[in-house]
Amino acid sequence: MGKKSMKTHQSTAKRFRKTGSGKILRTKGHHGHFRRRKSSRSLNAMKKMHEVESTGLKKRIKRLVPKLGR
Repeated sequence: MGKKSMKTHQSTAKRFRKTGSGKILRTKGHHGHFRRRKSSRSLNAMKKMHEVESTGLKKRIKRLVPKLGR
């Protein structure tokens, strides 16, 4: 019997991206619902990609999405 391959956690794979230099990027939440009562400044800030800085979170993301860590 051969080695089993790791399955990718699909919701994590859709939420995070990896740059060429190896940084993991994420978007901000609370962007889809009740947008009319939020200011345009806060909505624009939510659209941008932000770097994941926590080392524990980076390890967890790489474990859930093995192909992202390469």
